[in-house]
Amino acid sequence: MNTIMRKSVLSVAGLAFAGGVFAGPIAAHANPVDAKPVAVAVQADKPDTAKLIPHGTQGDQSRITLDDEQVGNAKAIIAATKKAGLPERAAVISIATSLQESKLENLGHLGDMNDHDSLGLFQQRPSSGWGTPEQITDPAYSTTAFLKGLKQVDGWQDMPLTEAAQTVQVSAYPDAYAQWEQQAADLVGQYWNS
Repeated sequence: MNTIMRKSVLSVAGLAFAGGVFAGPIAAHANPVDAKPVAVAVQADKPDTAKLIPHGTQGDQSRITLDDEQVGNAKAIIAATKKAGLPERAAVISIATSLQESKLENLGHLGDMNDHDSLGLFQQRPSSGWGTPEQITDPAYSTTAFLKGLKQVDGWQDMPLTEAAQTVQVSAYPDAYAQWEQQAADLVGQYWNS
């Protein structure tokens, strides 16, 4: 193989050519201390905790074990947040809200146990204008509706989670959202880039 062709092949492969010796897989004399572990690059892809929980958590934190459906709903919230062009913090607020409202379960009508006509991940009410029962029980739709409300809150990015969630949800228990912030941030950290 001629020198020009070798340089072209090596540059396409991402290897450096220097004076007839190339560095790459054949460079057996490389100092292992200089090597960067692959895990560092993977960790760098995770969202920064300071972005996920900019104010630190408030109060005691709750945590539940999630089944596959609940994890799928968390992933659906993350996907809808990304589609809306909002940052990771919006997903943390959304997931924490859903953890409080439904434990990330897409609840249908619960009969006598229902809080008025509340449905879905966010316990949104058709009678309050959130959408039809079919829309509200669609995770993508209900998340988009929640995020639309969140975007209308001036300064939501700088508010503690419970204030931002409460402004959208208008709950009888406004401080309850804060207890889910760490688990929500953990879920966003784990699934945002997957």
